[in-house]
Amino acid sequence: MKIAVIGEFRLPAGTFDDARPVMRTMLEATRAEEGCISYAFAQDVLEPDLVRVSEVWESIEHLGAHAATAHMAEWRAALGRIGISGRSVVSYAIASERAV
Repeated sequence: MKIAVIGEFRLPAGTFDDARPVMRTMLEATRAEEGCISYAFAQDVLEPDLVRVSEVWESIEHLGAHAATAHMAEWRAALGRIGISGRSVVSYAIASERAV
């Protein structure tokens, strides 16, 4: 069963461009993982310090393997350095899917 992960986090005011290289490294490494269908960060149009997170994984096992990667450990360490706050990320099991 596929897994969707949806969330958000906040960056300190005006630091999106400073955080971009760390986010890019995380995106590139994660997108190369087995089982990663999509993985994205997006800057909110109305709140530029708010970053939206969206992920789709082939299975819960793939998501679990992602959590154990070296680049995920590096990302967690970077969260404090960057000053990320308000992090809220939730996973959902996809029972079915259809184009809308």
